[in-house]
Amino acid sequence: MPLKWSHVLSLVPAAGIAGLAAYDLKQRHHALLRNFPVVGHARYLLEAVGPELRQYIVTGNDEERPFSRNQRRWIYASSKLQNNYFGFGTDNDTEYTQGYPIIKHRTFTTNAPNSEPHAGQDDAIPSAKVLGEHRKRPGAFRPSSVINVSAMSFGSLSSAAIEAINRGAAEAGCLHNTGEGGLSPHHRHGGDLILQIGTSYFGCRDSEGRFDIKKLVEVVRSAPVKAIEIKLSQGAKPGLGGLLPGAKVTRDIAEIRGIEEGVDCSSPSRHTEFHDVDSMLDFVELIAGETGLPVGIKSAVGNLDFWIELVDLMADGTRGVDFVTIDGGEGGTGAAPLIFSESVSLPFRMAFTRVYRLFARADLAERVTFIGSGKLGLPDNAVVAFALGCDMVNIGREVMLSIGCIQAQKCHTDKCPTGIATQDKWLMHGLDPEIKYARAANYITTLRRDLLKVSGACGVSHPGLITVDDIDILNGHESATPLSQVYGYEPGWGVAGPEDRVAIAAIMANVDAVEQHGRRRLDRTDQRATK
Repeated sequence: MPLKWSHVLSLVPAAGIAGLAAYDLKQRHHALLRNFPVVGHARYLLEAVGPELRQYIVTGNDEERPFSRNQRRWIYASSKLQNNYFGFGTDNDTEYTQGYPIIKHRTFTTNAPNSEPHAGQDDAIPSAKVLGEHRKRPGAFRPSSVINVSAMSFGSLSSAAIEAINRGAAEAGCLHNTGEGGLSPHHRHGGDLILQIGTSYFGCRDSEGRFDIKKLVEVVRSAPVKAIEIKLSQGAKPGLGGLLPGAKVTRDIAEIRGIEEGVDCSSPSRHTEFHDVDSMLDFVELIAGETGLPVGIKSAVGNLDFWIELVDLMADGTRGVDFVTIDGGEGGTGAAPLIFSESVSLPFRMAFTRVYRLFARADLAERVTFIGSGKLGLPDNAVVAFALGCDMVNIGREVMLSIGCIQAQKCHTDKCPTGIATQDKWLMHGLDPEIKYARAANYITTLRRDLLKVSGACGVSHPGLITVDDIDILNGHESATPLSQVYGYEPGWGVAGPEDRVAIAAIMANVDAVEQHGRRRLDRTDQRATK
């Protein structure tokens, strides 16, 4: 009887299983597979898809980290202009959660929020401080948005992602930080920029990798660069430096950064142009003098010696930074060793308040614009940041979520399934900047809308006017402590002079002559006293 092809084909699966079993029994690397051939692979399969299973099946709405399902849902819905309200109460166990913040609304106010779901969608919230004004920089300006895009380099993110974010920033009228990877063509789609300078001086260095001030000036003049940020460290990997794997170093990235294509690109953990606070301030003044732009620093916070010396050297007013970006240890757009992402540098609230207190005690807080970052793209976190003294907040992972990130946590593998944190052309082709830029803009404007609503509920017209007395921190179900007591704030900290009352009113009324009024935030207490 002739052998039929159907019989042969039916034996193929069995032969495959037998071959796999033979291999498992022979190999010596995995004891599990030697003891349980074939079926042992199920364990590795479940381990591989475990994050996805937990994300969609097992984990509760408010359990997953770094962003819970509820938080992601709010960002996704906001970016698509869908209903981002939640029904039937909160999933958070507020009564028993230690450290949970509660915003204290007011019953009778003159700044009542609009209760329509999408009211204020297009409202901007300009910064209450003029960036670079105290140092009298020629390029001093008032940022048109208190919500801006945090530093994420072309290289760590794809060209399509950078383009979508930049176009979204232009649409939303906010600033886009280039990250330390240099200013690429993908950053040139209309969004105003903050140019970040890292330890490798990408885009502004000579053939030997040393900083070149002339190249920096050329880059600044070639694009809408509004300020320059010197990166000292970041929350994801403070004090460590960075590494862009060779697989991500494409020809475009190599040309922009001035490095070799296809070779691992390492950023040192320390700068070579300065070695202490004194020489750093000289570097700041050099850059500001040559470019005319406001210059600031970005850093995670650990040992406070650096900050103590910085405040001391700025006291005489001859030198100084125009802004300080504090990145919390929960920051995460950079891949890092587990020990660094979990245990090195302080979380945002503790980090920011330790630095802010130093400036406040030295009467320097109003001479500097404070920017916060580290999961501040959620309204409740942002409100706390503003109350603690932030003038603006930067958003990173949240804007990635707005353009399609699914929190697959594959950023360090070059296999991001949504084409955001990868240089793989096949994966990138799935991200269409023509569609995604609008979602980034929608998310940013919706976040600002919600901040205006909660500001109105607190009785003020601007989130920067929310104070540490407007927020309590729960101590389980027993008591609550005002934010001012939790972080040791003295009366008047975070409060500017009454001359800025007119300025903030003009800002929120969109008066054309706003730049002629005030310089910093108004006296929040005095504003309420006049109502």
